[in-house]
Amino acid sequence: MSDVMFTAQAKAKGGRDGHVTSDNGVIDLNLAMPKGSEPPADATNPEQLFAAGYAACFDGALNLVANKAGKEIDSAINAEVSLLKDPADNGFKIGVVLHVEIDGVSQDEAEGLAGEAHKVCPYSKATSGNVNVELKIKGE
Repeated sequence: MSDVMFTAQAKAKGGRDGHVTSDNGVIDLNLAMPKGSEPPADATNPEQLFAAGYAACFDGALNLVANKAGKEIDSAINAEVSLLKDPADNGFKIGVVLHVEIDGVSQDEAEGLAGEAHKVCPYSKATSGNVNVELKIKGE
């Protein structure tokens, strides 16, 4: 492993109907399998947790890329992480759609910045070749 900057820790017990906590106690959540397409109001699931992490990571990468390009932006990322049936093994997989909103640049500039962010974001690197990630970009 290359030089470790920091390590995050979380513990899950009980799987999709269990509980998850972080080592610092900030995350302390019940987990529940969604019934139909709507998640329970009083619990989360791995897909929501992944979506939150990916959105935050991608927004950080986007702002880094914009800063290096000398662009002042205001951005927001809405990550949709879907649990999908996987016909390859009759199991499941995830798919991601990142809705990338960037104020302060043209549509072409927004697409360029988002494309560069996708190259450097650690979540994007981790999912590359494993998870279908679609970028929907809106610049203003």
